[in-house]
Amino acid sequence: MDIDQTKIPQATAKRLPLYYRFLESLQASGKHRVSSSELSEAVKVDSATIRRDFSYFGALGKKGYGYNVNYLLSFFRKTLDQDEVTKVTLVGVGNLGTALLNYNFSKSNNTRIEMAFDVAEDKVGQKIGSVPIYHLNEFAERVANEVEVAILTVPAHVAQPIADNIVESGIKAILNFTPARLSVPDDVRVHHIDLSIELQSLIYFLRHYPL
Repeated sequence: MDIDQTKIPQATAKRLPLYYRFLESLQASGKHRVSSSELSEAVKVDSATIRRDFSYFGALGKKGYGYNVNYLLSFFRKTLDQDEVTKVTLVGVGNLGTALLNYNFSKSNNTRIEMAFDVAEDKVGQKIGSVPIYHLNEFAERVANEVEVAILTVPAHVAQPIADNIVESGIKAILNFTPARLSVPDDVRVHHIDLSIELQSLIYFLRHYPL
């Protein structure tokens, strides 16, 4: 089935990895069929939204029958390019960067941090979780035609100039863990993950929107 990915809403696209991970666990447990209500309970997305998300991809299930787990998993694996490895680099081997290197997307078969960069002499030349750490001065030559995504875990005051270097190297996607709001060209995608904002938001909802 040919799907025009540009017509898939971004909110739907962000939920696809969530569905995929749950389907993997279902397959591993030997379950062959799942309903939208079961999916809803597991991923905490209402069943109407799930059905609407799936509708963008055609007839993935049958009314009264639910969804075939193996078929859905195969379909979303192809949709999410799970059979193609995406090489990632990390810039900034502080506490957060070190944690990410040790984790290195262990639950993902298609995403892997290949190399990391820092300027600290005691880190350059070392390995964390089998990932080599190079000096930031070597960034452009090391990542050339090798890396698609960069993770930024550096102090906020140096985030923009380092992001500029990342863009100049040809990388088109940045996962930004710094509080800085980066300015990048229109053809570069940035996803911001500010842990302090997420925590403040969680606390606000905890206090004002009790379950």
